[in-house]
Amino acid sequence: MKASAPDLDIFGERLVSHPNEVPDFVRNMHQRLVSSAPPDDKPFMDILRLTEAHPTDVAVTLLRCAPSCDRAAKIMWRTIASSGMAVDKVLPTLLSVLEDWPLHRVSTSDGDHTAVFALAATRVVWEILRLPWCPAPFMEYSPRLLVALLLQVLFSTKEMPEEVNTFWKECQEQLSIPTSPNRFAVQTVKALFRHLRYLDLLVSMEHKRGWDTLLCADTHHYAVALLARELHRTSNPLCSCIALRLLGLLSRREPHWDLPALAFLVEVLECPDMREWSDSALEIISRRLRSKSREKRRLALRGLVVLSKDPSVAEGIRSLTQSLLGLLQDADGEVVTLILSVFLNELQDRATLISSPTALQLAEVLQPLIDNDNSHVQLLSTRLFQEVIELVMDNGKKPLKKHVSKSLLPLFFHCHDENQLVAEASREKLLCAAPGPGAEPAPTLPSCRSLQLAEDRSRAAEHLRRALRYLRSPQEPMREAAVRFMGVAGRYLRRQQEETRLIYKALQDMTDDISPAISSLATQTLQLLRAAQRAPCSPGFR
Repeated sequence: MKASAPDLDIFGERLVSHPNEVPDFVRNMHQRLVSSAPPDDKPFMDILRLTEAHPTDVAVTLLRCAPSCDRAAKIMWRTIASSGMAVDKVLPTLLSVLEDWPLHRVSTSDGDHTAVFALAATRVVWEILRLPWCPAPFMEYSPRLLVALLLQVLFSTKEMPEEVNTFWKECQEQLSIPTSPNRFAVQTVKALFRHLRYLDLLVSMEHKRGWDTLLCADTHHYAVALLARELHRTSNPLCSCIALRLLGLLSRREPHWDLPALAFLVEVLECPDMREWSDSALEIISRRLRSKSREKRRLALRGLVVLSKDPSVAEGIRSLTQSLLGLLQDADGEVVTLILSVFLNELQDRATLISSPTALQLAEVLQPLIDNDNSHVQLLSTRLFQEVIELVMDNGKKPLKKHVSKSLLPLFFHCHDENQLVAEASREKLLCAAPGPGAEPAPTLPSCRSLQLAEDRSRAAEHLRRALRYLRSPQEPMREAAVRFMGVAGRYLRRQQEETRLIYKALQDMTDDISPAISSLATQTLQLLRAAQRAPCSPGFR
């Protein structure tokens, strides 16, 4: 049988004779408030003094005996909230309960190990935020409180253990609250922002349907990213504090909620206050490059794009070169674009030289990207290829010659690209990659001489086979260039039967092209080549 709560002496100097009597005192006072009208002011002063002396025992016991925060518990919590000192001491305990989904396990001084519902702490925070005033400590702890509430929205959306579900149904029966715990957590987030006077943020999130997006497990991280952008625009200090909180959490073992945390962090890396934490951010982000989750890898790469502009982490970025080269094989155009942007940012410092092995690896993986279906990938890979050639160390120039030679054909065809940015970058790169007598400094479109067909017949045959794919290009200018190329290659290879057969067949197929101009050009080219084939070879033919 439990001992009754200790009597108070006449001066109120001693509330309990031993800490293990605190839980009984709290339960006793709650029961008195349940069974009768509110007493006079003295018991409330006692609960304040007891809370200041034993905040964890008072908070956990009250959450245990009244998890749904009934009328009596509301009175006690509001009493605690009326004292800045009391709520300052009890808030860390509430936050600890909030952060442990679905149950917080802690023993009070009387040896009670009963678990406490995380949602019970949310109920308390909600009730306190409904007061006409907001206790000052809530402002101080707002970054940690917001992180805890946002994570609870996610947890209560993804999983609802049976015991939590039963508890929540009891809350619904007793109180007028939203039908789902995740919606209740969102309402608590909004209430906190109202007390912080971020009214523009609330309106903007509502207008962009951010709160609804937050309630779906698959889109939760998008809503968190939107919230980060709105906070970045509204309050850099709060934004940075939340980001630092997330950095601390992400530095531990990879948790199952790190996707929304990473989404928030990536959006605020450009905050000036985050500069001194760039090394920590880089370490966390680099670990996510190896994640099995495509979305996490994308977010990590977006973060790297931002960090790669910071000279202070240049060495750390360079250490990720091999990992990034491996990811360049990814079929995801967005992933490839982000990696190329990281490399380009890294090379903005013209004093940076590329080692020969790294340059060769880059040249090898960039080669096929010049022909990528994604025009942005084409543009960035072409620019990066030129940067590599210009910045590679002197002793690496010769090994690069083979890759430069292989790049000539795709660059030649992309000079005719309908995307003017791609065409201009290809033209610039082609004139840079094929200097000397074999290149024409034409101001418009480089000719086939840029490919040095006449000087190297084996190269001409190789180029021919690689050029066939451009006849199937969806872009009419590129198909036209391919037909003209076939005509030039056919003259150089007219004595090589296999290559001639390929050219004739390719041109014959193009006579049915949907473009009348290309169809006509293919027919004329085919006739000229057949006529030249029958004519005797003479020195002046070319």
